[in-house]
Amino acid sequence: MFENASRTEVSLLGEFGLIDHIAKSFTNKQASTIKGIGDDAAVIDKDEENVTLISTDLLVEGVHFDLHYMPLKHLGYKAVTVNLSDIYAMNGIPQQITVSLAFSNRFSLEAIEELYAGIKRACDFYGIDLVGGDTSTSHSGLMLSVTAIGTCKKDQVTYRSGAKEHDLICVTGDLGAAYLGLQLLEREKKIFLETPGAQPDLEGFDYILERQLKPEARKDMIQFLHDNKLKPTAMMDISDGLSSELHHIAKQSNVGITIYEDKLPIDPIVYNNAQELGLESTTCALNGGEDYELLFTIPQSLFELVKNTEGISIIGHCTAAGTGINMVSKAGTQYDLPAQGWKAV
Repeated sequence: MFENASRTEVSLLGEFGLIDHIAKSFTNKQASTIKGIGDDAAVIDKDEENVTLISTDLLVEGVHFDLHYMPLKHLGYKAVTVNLSDIYAMNGIPQQITVSLAFSNRFSLEAIEELYAGIKRACDFYGIDLVGGDTSTSHSGLMLSVTAIGTCKKDQVTYRSGAKEHDLICVTGDLGAAYLGLQLLEREKKIFLETPGAQPDLEGFDYILERQLKPEARKDMIQFLHDNKLKPTAMMDISDGLSSELHHIAKQSNVGITIYEDKLPIDPIVYNNAQELGLESTTCALNGGEDYELLFTIPQSLFELVKNTEGISIIGHCTAAGTGINMVSKAGTQYDLPAQGWKAV
């Protein structure tokens, strides 16, 4: 199936290069498979009007979370919401989840109960059911895999591939807070390890900590789109950083993209916290990741409907194929915008 003449380091491909490399060797054989690898969720035919959406995420201790500062209840909640976000990113409604867990003997029954308390809280808040999963032993900490299952009307499924030249680029909420929260927690962890017994200095950072430890999937924004009969031309969630996600939409829709720095939704709290931590808020917004906001494109004809909608920012527009992904700075200078979001490998 694969014909590599010599050893190739996976890091040379990166996470998404690896996915593309594997996917090109597989073809869909079932007529019910409408969309396989390559979007926020797989799309499976359900009946004459509806499809089933399926998405899976794997969280590994030491890679995706650190139990020095991530409470188990928060971890359970976050593991669910980041999966639900993928279903919402397809313009769908999540209905069920399965949870698979591998853990070492350092975790007690009470610790596992705490993890599932967070999972239950997310299930209750988003109105979904836990319908199965698996448990296993791990020799290297905690691993948590969640599969989300949802539904959508066939004519409402929104892929990454539908953006057109001149479409407006929109973002929900604000960006950069989750990354700042992570940097703050890492700073305090380092201080604690160097000075055991030191108390964390977290005062004034409530917002960015919540965005990192307890993110929310944008169920409310999907409801807004449905209520207003507004179907984006392309959509995905912002998990790996805005710049990275813009590249995905540009590639899969075969368009160029131009965004404007002064249009990026950066909360004043985020701007101030970034300065306190010695970071640039624009960089955090572009490359930080884990915001789990929605990035979507709409035709220019919907400008009036969206422009004054609280919680949605129009940050740019799609351009002709081959024009690249660019950002116009606050000073008016246009430059290439590389994909510098989070990478797994």
